[in-house]
Amino acid sequence: MNLNDARKVILPAESASRTPRLYMMPKQLFPRTPILDGENAAEKREEIRGYFHATLDRYEQLFETLQGDGAYFKKPISLRHPLIFYLGHTSTFFTNKLVLAGLMKERINPRMESMFAVGVDEMSWDDLNTIHYDWPSVEEVRTYRNTVRRVVDKLITDTPLTLPIGWDSPWWTIMMGIEHERIHLETSSVLIRQHALEYVRPHPAWEPYGKSGQAPQNELIVVAEGAVHLGKKKTDQTYGWDNEYGTHIAGVAALQAGKYLVSNQEFLAFVQANGYGTEHFWEEEGRAWRQHVDAEHPTFWVRQNSDWRLRLMTKEIPMPWDWPAEVNYHEAKAFCNWKAAATGQPYRLPTEDEWYRLYDTAGLSEVPHAEPAAANIHLDHGASSHPVNEFPQGEFYDVAGNVWQWTETPIYPFESFDIHPHYDDFTTPTFDGRHNLLKGGSWISCGNESLKSARYAFRRHFFQHAGFRYVVADAPAVQHGSHYETDKLLSEYAEFHYGDTYFGVPNFPTALAELAIAAMEGKPAHKALDLGCASGRATFELARHFDEVTGVDFSARFIGQGVQLAGQGVLRYTLADEGDLVFYRERTLAGMDLDAVRHKVAFSQGDACNLKPLLSGYDLILAANLIDRLYDPAKLLRAIHMRLNPGGLLLIASPYTWLEEHTKREAWIGGFKRDGESFGTFDGLQEILGSHFKLVKGPHEVPFVIRETRRKFQHSLSEVTIWERID
Repeated sequence: MNLNDARKVILPAESASRTPRLYMMPKQLFPRTPILDGENAAEKREEIRGYFHATLDRYEQLFETLQGDGAYFKKPISLRHPLIFYLGHTSTFFTNKLVLAGLMKERINPRMESMFAVGVDEMSWDDLNTIHYDWPSVEEVRTYRNTVRRVVDKLITDTPLTLPIGWDSPWWTIMMGIEHERIHLETSSVLIRQHALEYVRPHPAWEPYGKSGQAPQNELIVVAEGAVHLGKKKTDQTYGWDNEYGTHIAGVAALQAGKYLVSNQEFLAFVQANGYGTEHFWEEEGRAWRQHVDAEHPTFWVRQNSDWRLRLMTKEIPMPWDWPAEVNYHEAKAFCNWKAAATGQPYRLPTEDEWYRLYDTAGLSEVPHAEPAAANIHLDHGASSHPVNEFPQGEFYDVAGNVWQWTETPIYPFESFDIHPHYDDFTTPTFDGRHNLLKGGSWISCGNESLKSARYAFRRHFFQHAGFRYVVADAPAVQHGSHYETDKLLSEYAEFHYGDTYFGVPNFPTALAELAIAAMEGKPAHKALDLGCASGRATFELARHFDEVTGVDFSARFIGQGVQLAGQGVLRYTLADEGDLVFYRERTLAGMDLDAVRHKVAFSQGDACNLKPLLSGYDLILAANLIDRLYDPAKLLRAIHMRLNPGGLLLIASPYTWLEEHTKREAWIGGFKRDGESFGTFDGLQEILGSHFKLVKGPHEVPFVIRETRRKFQHSLSEVTIWERID
């Protein structure tokens, strides 16, 4: 080894009382995320082993910046656990996931594996967790980490390896643990940066960059319109998190984008213009955050008399005005609103799609494996930001690297999104419209985080090594639906209409639509009404045959599912498993071969017993499982002929489940004794409809199954009758 190419590295102390020891190691790049394919399984096994140990070494080295054991037990901010939690969390993650995957048969320390399992991120700035934990000592946690290290190393030695490593391979879970540790290398560094200076100390492996100069004048660069193709395939050769997979293709309109990230100097103008004190620059959520924390300037800025200093991870330095401003989304958004007001131009943050256009325009590619990145990323260029004009990328600077960049896009699932069974809540809790995507990576973003495909999202008040670039665009920021329906009844109906079949029973709305279409042979098929459409599956199915179909339901919540499918082509919902456990489901019109008919459907809210006059002139009316849920079914049936064209058909399906909670006893049209004899609902239908209709088919029974949980189902029979208007 050439000692001129060596540097000192402090190994993690094995106990709190032992002085860290030094050894010399050659300069080398922090290992990149492995390619999960190749010709030589033995070499790949050793590459992953090296990746594993290098990751744990670097993570443990991060905690050497803490000043004494007491620093582990003080919260850097009130919303997060003390750092002892994060030292233990990443190792217990390995254990918990490897047990789940069946690679480990026994736990190592159940107490720690419970204590350190959850509670990583706050969901709101006032989510103060006051639970008291009896934390283990630093030495106990280090001992636990060493045990986990040995166990995983042995698994790497013993677990059979077949290439490529795919989503279902046991090696995927090993990679999951390593990449998870790399995420926390970054997030824990932010917490250390938020710690009081008295609890941290400089460290030779975590020295910040030392150069600063005059900040450049930002300018706008034109970006031509173009298309972006997002989403990884399961066959991709690098590890990915669930939200990265699937398909998203979009056109991006022409825009202008800042040549540089917004520098501290450029952001200073906003501070000096009383940007923090001007209400209308802030969105509602941002205004509430600013008032809650009484913010007057960026969190990492430190005012010292008339000067400014910048808090880094382990020290304060004179303000480097040419470094990127590091702020949360609310501050970045307020800056853009201020800029728009001052210039009269539509300044805003870029969307995720627009960031990809910048990436493509800049001609970027992935971080190389054998040489330093042409960006301040992957710890290749020190342990801090650099000036915003140091890393050119095409006409821009820092499209990738230096600091993460806030976008306008709340994270959402791509089409065909799927959840890995060993980490089912990595992303799904963030599909709430309140977690915005960061793109580009920072100086400490390593492994999966450094890839173009990386998708990380945080609450908008969250602090990361993150700044922003602005764009000027006439096109509004496109938002994508991310919400998963969690209401039990709505989710059950979503599954009933669009989900799997159970016990061999065909999809009920589809079966009824097929019966109706078959009965329409030789008849006009211009307009159909799906009355009591609920979630709307039959509405779409009827549109295969009719020119236009209207779905009407009393519940706007049910109709919302059909509206979402018609508008976005996708519906997402949770499905009860057992207790609090759920599955996540995504259904698309394309997947049901219904995408071509969505332009023919419309949904509206309405009372079946008091329909609007315009709902008439139909060739078919379908009333599925409706009449025994109406407050006055006879009123509907006596007037329904006026909604149909002569010769039009009425299909009624019902299990005849009369309940007084829906229909008062005196309004039932059957299901009781009359003149001492049984009088069924079919008798009532004949009596009421007989003057305007003739029965052309039925009655016959059609089964349906409603899933409540994995092991509880309702299996029912609906009686179907088809009537033709004769006058």
